[in-house]
Amino acid sequence: MTPHIEAKKEDVANIVLMPGDPKRAEFIANTYLEDFKCINQVRGMLGYTGFYKGKKVTVMASGMGCPSIGIYSYELFNFYDVDCIIRIGSCGAYTENLDLYDVILVENSYSKSSYIEVLDGEKINLIESSPFLNEKIKEAASQKNITLQQGNIYTTDVFYASGDINDLYKNKNCLGTEMETFALFYNAKKCGKKASAILTVSDNLITKKVTTSEERQNAFKTMMELALETTLLIN
Repeated sequence: MTPHIEAKKEDVANIVLMPGDPKRAEFIANTYLEDFKCINQVRGMLGYTGFYKGKKVTVMASGMGCPSIGIYSYELFNFYDVDCIIRIGSCGAYTENLDLYDVILVENSYSKSSYIEVLDGEKINLIESSPFLNEKIKEAASQKNITLQQGNIYTTDVFYASGDINDLYKNKNCLGTEMETFALFYNAKKCGKKASAILTVSDNLITKKVTTSEERQNAFKTMMELALETTLLIN
């Protein structure tokens, strides 16, 4: 046990899928996993471990923002021997070329967050996701005929601050914005582990299209199934 996770070490798989919303974790467990059990309820951050097509998988929520996913990913990597974390979350698109429910594979996370500077004293703004995991995700997408958009994402510490969209999209290749991948990717690098992120477009900051909170919780099935299929390709 850690201060934030009550699970026994043996109850956590070495591959963790990490949505932000605890209810999304619950939905995935109920919809896709067999013989699953709840392994964490501390602070309402629900976690479940079960089997997807015979593969042991843990699905655990991260909460919102770099500090929250920073805590959970760090403890999973360091105290539960987790090797891979795939974030499955939502994002706001920066281009009219992305529609609601489009799926993005994140190559790099760009941020102005002080997360890394506070943690390790380094001023870093761009962190790469795991090339190994990304190749597995692309392989699974090809097998399932899922269209993936690929590019960078902008991780912000303030939900209502969208930044300079023109600069972020055109100069930084950021397809959209969210709040967690920067800390996740850095923790993986720091701990010698692997992390990637698959994001579904929940709203578009250019076209102003939006999804409902219920849709964000339950309707991102393409992303969920892609992440689960990816686990089958990882030893």
